[in-house]
Amino acid sequence: MLSPTSISPEATTQGIAVRVQSLGHRYGDRVALTDVSFSVEAGEVFGVLGPNGGGKSTLFRILSTMIPAGSGKVELFGRDPNSSLNAVRRDLGIVFQAPSLDPFLSARENLLHQGHLYGLSGRALETRMSEMLGLFDLADRRDERVSRFSGGLRRRVEIAKSLLHRPRLLILDEPSTGLDPGARRDMWAYLNELRRGTGMTVLFTTHYMDEAEHATHVAVLDRGRLVAVDTPEALKAQLGGDVITVETDEPHQLAREIKERFGIETVVLENRVRLERARGHQFVTTLVEAFPGRVRSIAVGQATLEDVFIHLTGHRLEENAA
Repeated sequence: MLSPTSISPEATTQGIAVRVQSLGHRYGDRVALTDVSFSVEAGEVFGVLGPNGGGKSTLFRILSTMIPAGSGKVELFGRDPNSSLNAVRRDLGIVFQAPSLDPFLSARENLLHQGHLYGLSGRALETRMSEMLGLFDLADRRDERVSRFSGGLRRRVEIAKSLLHRPRLLILDEPSTGLDPGARRDMWAYLNELRRGTGMTVLFTTHYMDEAEHATHVAVLDRGRLVAVDTPEALKAQLGGDVITVETDEPHQLAREIKERFGIETVVLENRVRLERARGHQFVTTLVEAFPGRVRSIAVGQATLEDVFIHLTGHRLEENAA
């Protein structure tokens, strides 16, 4: 396993790792990002949650220096990529959504060629490769072709490769795409261990609600706009209590009547009416008695990040993706 300082002595530096100010970007007539601003403190795990087409991939490309920002400003550890591109890139470890491994090479050979790209060689490179392969439990399979690996093992090699040059910031684009639930849990166990041991800053994009729960702070993007930034707990606490979902044959009519009778704002999703209420389990009885014969089913539960997204945008994440 890695010692707390074996990634980089600077990795635990306090301060702002990422600062985004009034960021905007267009692809011709299509607006991808509009006036996005947030900051990421060094050492935290920062998640960007949103649907496909919501602006996450554009933000990832800008932060990973693949494309310049259309407007606004980005700073990574106080540096502007427009004027200090090489210095910024040395601080970054990038894990793309699409695989970047050579399937005909072994895990060790993939890391070896990555090291050469960053000017590493000799004993220093061998030491770092051994550290990364050990950290991600790949040492006993270091000489196997990655084409024989499962999706979860390949993802570990991808992350190990991105950390070989000891970056201060790890950026991952949809890191769980294509992984089964077990592999996703394993990946996050490794990333959380890495953060605790090194203080490295991690920023990731995702459309999985449960994955966003791993973040210390979450930025919610929808249609290119930033609609909220806070801790997962604080975002859920903004809701008005428990979430009640009512299935009915006349959702829009029932939603209007609930608002008129109880003064509660609702959201209609397909044939369901969704509302928030403190001590929701007690209000369920009142709701059913108020509208006899019109409630097909009713459910109550604690707020999740999916409920937060619906509360902020008025629609499910998957609906906007479609």
